Amino acid sequence: MAMKNYSAISEFILLGLSIDPNIQDILFVLFLLIYLFTLMGNFLMLLVIRPDSHLHMPMYFFLRQLSFLDLCHSSVTVPKMLENLLSESKTIFVESCLAQAFFMFATGGTEACLLAVMAYDRYVAITFPLLYGQVMSNQLCVGMVWGSWGLAFADALINILLAVNLDYCEDQTIPHFSCELSSLFSLSCSDTSTNFTLLLCSSVLHFFGTFLMIVFSYAQIVSTILSISSTSGRGKAFSTCSSHLTTVTLFYGSGFLSYLLPTSGSPLEMMFSLQYSVVTPMLNPLIYSLQNKEVKAAMGRMFRKYLHSFM
Repeated sequence: MAMKNYSAISEFILLGLSIDPNIQDILFVLFLLIYLFTLMGNFLMLLVIRPDSHLHMPMYFFLRQLSFLDLCHSSVTVPKMLENLLSESKTIFVESCLAQAFFMFATGGTEACLLAVMAYDRYVAITFPLLYGQVMSNQLCVGMVWGSWGLAFADALINILLAVNLDYCEDQTIPHFSCELSSLFSLSCSDTSTNFTLLLCSSVLHFFGTFLMIVFSYAQIVSTILSISSTSGRGKAFSTCSSHLTTVTLFYGSGFLSYLLPTSGSPLEMMFSLQYSVVTPMLNPLIYSLQNKEVKAAMGRMFRKYLHSFM
């Protein structure tokens, strides 16, 4: 089979979630609402945390970064998915597909690092409460956030630069609603063994590496909580971790299952991909606002301030 350079093929076809027009209309309304709730929820978290002096702590600094990341991660995939649900062609330019794959990898990788950083923050707060302010300095917090962004973008850039040089065959169909690196490899006529090896190493070091850091942090946290004599003290210590644990479970659970399943476009793979890239960014603001008394109190203060200004 003759091979062509990817520039000779200008577009890929994203099959999406369904080919039934009636179901597509329903899905469009559903995911439009999810995306609007994602935007509103995460923007609200940004608006609440930044001006409120009660939330000027490392935990909420990281939460603000998580909300910004969820906005970015969701916006990489959902707008194009909504467009394709209304379109008959369902095409995406090759360059746009590579860009989407890059930003999905980069924002997802950054979120994995940030969740590990947030686990470390909880570990220091519970295990060394008297030294918390000294250890979690503003300089360290900013450095860990920039490190998370830098590591993830460097990892994504290495992988995508290798994918740009692939030759693609006549088959332009991607059995998915978004472009992912593993999906692009199956369309290539080139030898992708190096790409798969690099992607596997990146996933093991980046995603599994951060997951192990989270597990280690929580092992120390659980050990410290169990050593607390009072039941109320243990409950209070655990409550500060419940929101983060829920987010970690949603992110890593759906993310691992999505990437471990073969790229066949099966309904199960689609479901986990949707959970990972579309639903979880919407749920995170709800998780932190419903389970966190400080955030709920800050929202109340903000709404009362705005109501007072209009009266």
